[in-house]
Amino acid sequence: MSLAAVIGESARTAGFALAGALVFPAEDADEARAAWSSLPAEVAVLVLTPRAAAWLGTVPKARRDVLLVLMPP
Repeated sequence: MSLAAVIGESARTAGFALAGALVFPAEDADEARAAWSSLPAEVAVLVLTPRAAAWLGTVPKARRDVLLVLMPP
């Protein structure tokens, strides 16, 4: 079964857990990279906050089996 996940600041991502998404709080670049590294293979949709996207840079593009969604600022 496919999963949805969210990486980013706690204040912006906590509510996604109510919808059943896996939430990976990240308050800095190291936490964002650790979250990215720990994503299960079943993740098909990944939502990133703008800061998380900046912290991860081009790393998420390396995984082509995941639909990336960027939250608006």
